[in-house]
Amino acid sequence: MSHGRGKSDCCVVPEKLPNKAASEIPVAAEVVEGRRQAKGNAVAARMSRRLGREYDMGTALDGIRQTAKGRPGAKFTTLMHHIYAVDRLRAAYLVLERKAAAGVDGETWQSYGLDLEARLLDLSDRLARGAYRLQPVRRVYIDKADGSKRPLGVPALEDKLVQVATVEVLNAIYEQDFVGFSYGFRPGKSVHNALDAVSVGIERRKGSWILDADISKFYDTIEHDWLIRFIEHRVADTRVVRLIKK
Repeated sequence: MSHGRGKSDCCVVPEKLPNKAASEIPVAAEVVEGRRQAKGNAVAARMSRRLGREYDMGTALDGIRQTAKGRPGAKFTTLMHHIYAVDRLRAAYLVLERKAAAGVDGETWQSYGLDLEARLLDLSDRLARGAYRLQPVRRVYIDKADGSKRPLGVPALEDKLVQVATVEVLNAIYEQDFVGFSYGFRPGKSVHNALDAVSVGIERRKGSWILDADISKFYDTIEHDWLIRFIEHRVADTRVVRLIKK
């Protein structure tokens, strides 16, 4: 098992991406051919002013984590700048699946990366100004073992970036609330960790049964209004709430 037997409750949250990831970013044609790249546009100038001081990815969310852990009832009112930080959007790009299918925009990981910095600046600017608009989700169907079809939604690439960045910021809050034996969709935890915990529990604790359950069409039937109300218990940044509603 990836984290060692009996280590399933250990929190493994990487703060920094490995350096080698940067080498995988597609290089713009101007760089390959030795030509000078085009000068920055008005968007780049605005973002340079807005993000005049360096954004430290390693420590930017530390204050949020500490407050969330020390004050369980605290509400966070200024989170949006963490989401639209160019460094965070770039980190989100680097963790995306390279071979994932394109959404309605037709953008792949490789094609978006050819002009990555300019596109990230533009995306960051739109998020900061409230001008960002999500694109429709492309619907595809995959075969299930019983012969039926499972519907899947494929978001546009920029929407994936925003989703990953938003989740990372929300994780800084909600990871402080989750209990150690919760493994679903959490950073540093996986199915293997859950299986490890079950195995150790069977050997070390008295128990005679295991419940294997699955909620049918769970994500299709989530009540979004209640979900937003739940988020608002901790997130009071109206711009972030509006972004999640989209």
